[in-house]
Amino acid sequence: GAPEPARRALEDTVMIPLVHLGVLDVAGPDAEKFLQGQTSAQVTLADGEFAPLTCFCTPKGRMLANAQLWRVAPEHYRLTMHRSLVGPLVDLLKKFAAFYRVELSERDDLALLGLIGREAAALAEVRFDIIPPKTWHQAGDADIQVLAHPGPRPRLLTCLPADKAADASQRLAEHATPVGNAVWRLHDIQAGLAWLDASQGDTYLPQMINWEALGGISFKKGCYTGQEVVARAHFRGQVKKRLVRAQLDGSLLPELGSTIRDAEEKSCGEVLAAELDAYGEAEVLAVMSTKEPLLPLRVAGQKLKLLKLPYAIERLDPESLAAK
Repeated sequence: GAPEPARRALEDTVMIPLVHLGVLDVAGPDAEKFLQGQTSAQVTLADGEFAPLTCFCTPKGRMLANAQLWRVAPEHYRLTMHRSLVGPLVDLLKKFAAFYRVELSERDDLALLGLIGREAAALAEVRFDIIPPKTWHQAGDADIQVLAHPGPRPRLLTCLPADKAADASQRLAEHATPVGNAVWRLHDIQAGLAWLDASQGDTYLPQMINWEALGGISFKKGCYTGQEVVARAHFRGQVKKRLVRAQLDGSLLPELGSTIRDAEEKSCGEVLAAELDAYGEAEVLAVMSTKEPLLPLRVAGQKLKLLKLPYAIERLDPESLAAK
């Protein structure tokens, strides 16, 4: 139905089933200690208010999954990521969890709903009795949580029990138009926010998707899997690829992984995400070489125009983001 749903998100308020995302719970007396040794986040910052971005890496620093981390209750943490990554990540973490008092649970009994638009905050407050938080923060209780994400319009992610989702959706639909989750993914693209799926794991350093510019890496914490490689790439300036935002001159959505070529037909990057915008044109996120490309660029037979990202490509410490 694009571009009509994307246009509605700009002009009004829309409700979105976030079925492409999954939930992983990490709970137990050692949950904080366990996560501290596995993720790029400073876990103590996930204090029930700040909900930082994070990632899980191989010993070589390549991302296996990127996620948002928040605390549901003391000794109970929750991660959202692409649904295809939850199972494989659980299988991997179980190897280390055996040495900790911690339980890993893939939460298929939870539902995620998105709200985008000018009335998103007011609607969440009325329907869930929760005052929406600021970006990358959380609000709510052990039953329902609301998290704010960046984007061109106000954007909220709500996590609630699946058996309450149908009723909540009906009530929200009285004031918000239901649309597909392509609209949510479009706003991720416009926010310069890439969520990896199972086909993209073990491929990129976190900096290659600008994760340190989004506050997704703590360079002030101790060791975690892949930390040495990630830190060395940062401090030595060895990142040779970066996430870019771009627009194509047509409505054909390129397949994920499609090669971007320069004027000499040389490969200079690949597509990570693609969706149609409110004007029926394809917008993409791609990982490209930091070398100045020889224009024009093309992908899937269409000309590619680079767009400005909504944030600076520089280190943003999650500690300072939490303090704000």
